[in-house]
Amino acid sequence: MNKYKPVIGLEIHVELKTKSKMFCQCDANYFGKKPNSQVCPVCLGMPGALPVPNKHAIEWTILIGQALNCHINHNSKFDRKHYFYPDLPKGYQISQYDNPIASKGKITVANKLFGITRVHLEEDTAKLIHDDGGTLVDFNRSGVPLVEIVTEPNFENSDDVKKFLEELQIIIRYLNVSDADMEKGTMRLEPNISVKLEDQSKLPNYKVEIKNINSFSFVKKSIEYEIKRQTEILEKGEIPKQETRGFNEAKGKTFSQRSKEEAQDYRYFPEPDIPPMKFTDEFLENIKNELPELPAQKTERYVKELGLKYKDAFIITRSKELAKYFEEVNSKFKIQNLKLNSKIKNVEQNIANLVINKKIPVNITVGEFVKRAFSELAPKETDLGKLDIVIKCLIEENRKVVDDYKNGKTNAIMFLVGQVMKEMKGQADAQIVKKKIIEKIK
Repeated sequence: MNKYKPVIGLEIHVELKTKSKMFCQCDANYFGKKPNSQVCPVCLGMPGALPVPNKHAIEWTILIGQALNCHINHNSKFDRKHYFYPDLPKGYQISQYDNPIASKGKITVANKLFGITRVHLEEDTAKLIHDDGGTLVDFNRSGVPLVEIVTEPNFENSDDVKKFLEELQIIIRYLNVSDADMEKGTMRLEPNISVKLEDQSKLPNYKVEIKNINSFSFVKKSIEYEIKRQTEILEKGEIPKQETRGFNEAKGKTFSQRSKEEAQDYRYFPEPDIPPMKFTDEFLENIKNELPELPAQKTERYVKELGLKYKDAFIITRSKELAKYFEEVNSKFKIQNLKLNSKIKNVEQNIANLVINKKIPVNITVGEFVKRAFSELAPKETDLGKLDIVIKCLIEENRKVVDDYKNGKTNAIMFLVGQVMKEMKGQADAQIVKKKIIEKIK
């Protein structure tokens, strides 16, 4: 039996947190607001209403493209994407087709390179609420700036997809252009899945899209279910139907929604009410200068310059706020350390340990954290007389542990170190304690 190989691409929708909507002045912060209270003739698709593009949304889309190492197209335009659905009042969506703002990008995640096909800007649709057998429409979301990030079909398993999406969410949050909150729907995930024979060079002639998933774990589960479902169909000598499917979270299964459209089905043509956009080199360079140090770059710097273990640097950089807090604590601690002429070594790694292990809470001021860190890390004055008595007693009480150590179980010594530190109530240097225990045992 030939083995099958998954082919997975992603479409990720990210709502930008601009103050106003994409083509009108309505408030874009619609979450939790009274239904249909933040609308106007433009976002309701009234005849004669003209769209005016949101400059900030365009600049932020360029910024996302630059963060994903994309080529930014100097000439771009908006297009009309036609389809008929209750959440689309005009009967078309203002989107981008053949001239997106950004294309041909790439990012590395977990030492694997993934391609970005395009990053384009469009308006979000209204929200459908299914209730008591009927469907209600809330137009508050209609017209909110929405960035769509489309990847190459580079993914072969659900684990890589999950890691990629987690990294992308952190990048978006570092850029401060969106909260990328899946519970609120400001980041929505849509995997496209096919399965082919392992020795097949061409892409399959079908794909199945799973719509609007709002959690990384559900993306993973939906992909794994689809791979299994499609493989079973191929095993029968049949070809899976090209369609759009939903994901039933409770059952862990996908279900058919509608046949999947091709590009020609949308009858794209240039948006006649919005002139094409032209970006100068100077304009693009000014936006690029706003790029912050991104999480992967920050992780690498922490390892190279601060001497942190990779896994610790990675954990700290998952949150822009936590990384900033860590850097402020580290900087202030070093200054205090010099003033006190202290001999605390490996300052950065020690502080990272305190942050990650939550030995000191990170919801206190930087100054308070530094004060507690000094108390925790400063060399302890050891009462050698008391220490000698404690070690003798504990060696007598723990003969089996001592025998284990003598028989080659060197880790057994750490149990004795812990017991001594407990008896000394922490008022001893752990390295001195370990050294003295070994001397006594010998």
